[in-house]
Amino acid sequence: MHASHPKIIGRLKRADGHLRAVITMIEAGKPCLELAQQLQAVEAAIAKAKKELIQDHIFHCLDDAGSNVPAAVEELKQLAKFL
Repeated sequence: MHASHPKIIGRLKRADGHLRAVITMIEAGKPCLELAQQLQAVEAAIAKAKKELIQDHIFHCLDDAGSNVPAAVEELKQLAKFL
């Protein structure tokens, strides 16, 4: 587990709670504009968590690569697909 993981977990838990609130809003028949705004906030929170996770992993992957640089490069290529 990287040092950033607890922070990322917290961010994702907040996004999860926010998403649950949006579901409740939909069930309550809230206006579409409000729903779209709240979904945008959920989407942004998840995107930030993903970015932080990937960046953290890249920094650690490069630091820990040692003599296994080709494997680290391949992993970075795979991670790049999610950016």
